[in-house]
Parts: sequence; structure tokens; C-alpha cells
Amino acid sequence: MKRKALLDAIDRELLERLFSFCYARTSATAEAQDLCSEILLALVKAANAEGDLGAVQPYIWRVARNVYADYASRRRAEAERRYAGDPDEALCEIAAPEEADEDDEQLAQILRAIAFLGRAYREVMIAYYLDGRPIAEIAAAQHTTENAVRQRLFAARGAIRNEVQNMNAQTIEKPMPLDRVEFTIWGTGTPASGDPRDGFVRQLSKHIVRLTMDKPRTAKEISDALHIPMLYAEEELALLTRGENGRYGLLRALPGGRYAPAAILLTPDEVKQAWDIYMLHAPQIAEAVAAYLASHKAEYMAFPYKNRRPTWNLILWQQVFTLADAYQQEVRRCLKAHQLAGVTPSERPFTVFGYVANGKVWGGGWDGAEASDLCGFRRVKADNIYVSRIKRHFFACSNLSANAGIRLALRAIDGLPVADLTEDEKEAAARAVQEGYLYREGDTLFTKILVSDEADDARLYALSEGIASAFTAQAEETAAEIAAFLRAHVDPALHGDYVYLNQLAALPMIDTLIEALIGRGVLTPPETTPGAEGVWLTVQR
Repeated sequence: MKRKALLDAIDRELLERLFSFCYARTSATAEAQDLCSEILLALVKAANAEGDLGAVQPYIWRVARNVYADYASRRRAEAERRYAGDPDEALCEIAAPEEADEDDEQLAQILRAIAFLGRAYREVMIAYYLDGRPIAEIAAAQHTTENAVRQRLFAARGAIRNEVQNMNAQTIEKPMPLDRVEFTIWGTGTPASGDPRDGFVRQLSKHIVRLTMDKPRTAKEISDALHIPMLYAEEELALLTRGENGRYGLLRALPGGRYAPAAILLTPDEVKQAWDIYMLHAPQIAEAVAAYLASHKAEYMAFPYKNRRPTWNLILWQQVFTLADAYQQEVRRCLKAHQLAGVTPSERPFTVFGYVANGKVWGGGWDGAEASDLCGFRRVKADNIYVSRIKRHFFACSNLSANAGIRLALRAIDGLPVADLTEDEKEAAARAVQEGYLYREGDTLFTKILVSDEADDARLYALSEGIASAFTAQAEETAAEIAAFLRAHVDPALHGDYVYLNQLAALPMIDTLIEALIGRGVLTPPETTPGAEGVWLTVQR
């Protein structure tokens, strides 16, 4: 048969068979395409030559096997080669051996491209080309086979060649996004068990977490999106996954090398939608709370506080967080009993939840600290709330024995003569008066903040919690919307964190209720902050 008959035999079916032949003998689709192209080129050259070739099909497959043999020989020689000269020249040959005059510029591009390779590929390229180590030594150091090292070198060279050939000035100079990403993140539980917020201050960390909130991403996708070397992306992902103490991080690793949030984290649009669910009922809630306080004032005032003359305003500031939280707790009860009855709530020693701040920070917190054998008391518990109107006095798990204001407040419950104070204590007492811990009558200091006995602790907030029954109908509506939001916006793996989604959605309630009560004249705003409002002690002698 004439050689030109070869062209008639190259149809779609043959191309598919040739590609299958190549794919079975290579490690990637791109390699198979290259090999298939070489076989076709050899066939076209043969068709344009003179003479007969015999049977077409056997000839085609003989050419295919010969081309593959040459291809494999070249690949093996390239993988086996250990360059003995200048490594810069070797690296430049990877990308474009025909452009020797541009070696310096090429080398800079190649070295930069290596930084964007994954860890395994990056390490073999550095060890082989920059450190000049033989393949056998690299394989031993990486606890793998020599063949695996050769395959990584081959794949890495292909990736670099593609990167350098497609690189342009805009890509080279493209910076990491310069816009700042700020999170507002709350925590609940025992922080000593692992708080992933510790060290979460770098913009790189925040950008990476923000990217994974849209969809799970690999280190490579993050590297490309932020235009940072893979080394930085991989190291930051490792930190974000294990957290500061290796127990609980803001991200979790998924199959396929992807990463996703390990906590309820909402985008600005999402958190606004969640807030709107609660704010729809805010006017009715404020009206119900004001009416409840008016009808139960005598009961609040009758509580046996230990300090002299507890004021109605201080009692309300102590209880306002619980009053605002009562609606959220009723929504939570509805979720657990009805809308999300089949979902098992998450259990962790410590949990965080938050959102990307969009200029408005709602809500606040409630911190508590305890101490034993302090100022004549067997046990002391100090609490303080912090909201837009009030700054916190201390943080959770603070060392109360080191807090001069707390110590003086404990000593002054029954009155503390100023004459009994040392000069240093007088200075500390002046600060304690300014911060609202104490007030002075004549020559005696008295505790201004609320103090109750530990024996009464169980019923300290019971009266405020009793308002929840007035919210049931509205809470069912809110719970249904929260459940729908959860299913639409939260990864199913985090559905057990619905309690914290509910807390995020309820964040506007505390400040909204406070402002409504101030507007109605029920609550008086603090003159200074931090002051006596929102801080109290529970003691056991």
C-alpha cells in the first residue's frame, strides 16, 4: 500500500485508540497528549515519504511503539540526569532551552514558579536542582522510591514550564489583596482547652479563612487566589487547622486536600440576614420586657443582696443580659424541640463563632472568674457584662487576687474604714471608687457593686428567666427562619453548631433592648464606664 494511504486511515476512531495507548503509558493527560501528537507527526512524515509500507494497521502501531520507545528513553534520560554544571543553566533549560540569552530573567521566573509548587514537588526541585543531591539520596530522605522522585521531578518541570510560558508582567507583579478583612468572633466555654482566636491577627490568616467561607479550597487554590507562594499557604493552613495548642482551629481539613471553616463563620451579607430575623420582633420583645419589669419590681428589690442599699438601676444592669437572652433561649428551645429535633448539638470544651465585620458590631459578652480563700471568703465568683454602653472590668479566668478593686470590694461589704488602709491601698481605693467598685460615706468605704451569697445563686437569675414563657409564639416563628437559614448557608458538617448560629442572629437583642429601656426611662445609662453597672460578686464565707 502506498504511504499516502496512511492519511486516509487517521480517523476519529484511530485517534481515540492512539490516545488510549498513550494514556496507559504516561502519568498525566498532558503527557498523553504530547506523546499522541508525536506519534501523529511521525505518521504524517511517513505518509509524505516515498515507497510502499505494507499493511496499514500493523505499520501504524509499529510507529506508535517506536515513538513511545524514543519518548520513554528521553524521559528516563531527563529524569536520571544529574546536572554537573551550573544549576542555573539547568533550571533555565527546563522552561525554554532555546532561549539561552535570557537565562537570568528565566531563572528568576523559574525560582518564583517553584515557590508556587506543592510541598512534595517543591522539595524535590530544590533538592535536585539547587542542592545538587542525587535522586537516590532524595528518595531516602523523603522515605519514598526513586521512581516516585522522578515522577515528581517530571510533573514539577511540566508545571514550571507551563507557568513560565504563560507568565506575564501583570501576573508577576500581582500583589496579595490589599483590602483588610476583620472578623468579630465570640467564644464560649473554657478557653484553656484551646481557643483558635489566639494568634488570629495576621491579615494572611484572615484572608485564607475568608476564602474558605465561600467554598472549600486547596492550598493551591488559596496560593493562586492570594498570589502567595505555596509554602506560606501550607504553613498558615497548618496553623489554622490545629489552632494554637493543636486541639481546635478555625479550619478543618477535608478529603482531597481541601480546607473549610471548623466553626460557624458568616459573611457580612449572611450575618445581616441572620440579624434581621431577630430584629423583626425586637419592638415587641422590648415592650414585653418593660411590662415584665414593672410588674415584678418588688420581687427584684427583695432579693437578699449583701451590700447596703442596692439600687434598682444596678439590679437591672445585672439582669439585662439575662432578660435579652431569654428570647434567644426560647428560640433555642423551639429549635431543639421542633425545627432541628433530629440534629445532635455539638459538644466541645470551647467553641467560637463569628462573622466578617462590616462596620457594625452588635452584642457583647459575659465573663466570669473565680478564686478561693480570698479576703476571708472561701470562694468568690466575679461576673461582668460588656455591651456598647459598658466596658468590661476583667476577662474570663482573670486572676481575681491580683485585682485590687475586687479585693477592696470584698473587704468593704460591711464597711471599710479609710484609716485602716495603707498609703498604697488608699491609692488603689481611689481607683476603685472611680471604677465603681466602692463608694465613700464619711470616713468609711462601702461596696457599690452588687454582692450576693452563693447559697442564693440558683435563684439570682430565675426571675428574669421567667419571662421566656411570654415569647413562645414569636420564638417559634424565629426558630423556623433560623432553621431555614442554617440549611441554606451552613455546611451540613456544622449543623450541630446551630446553637451558636442562633446566638449570632440574636446579637442585636442586648443593645437594642438596652436602648429601648433607656428610651422608656426604665434604665439609666452609666455615667462612666467601666463603672458599677454590669459587675457583681457572689461569695461564700
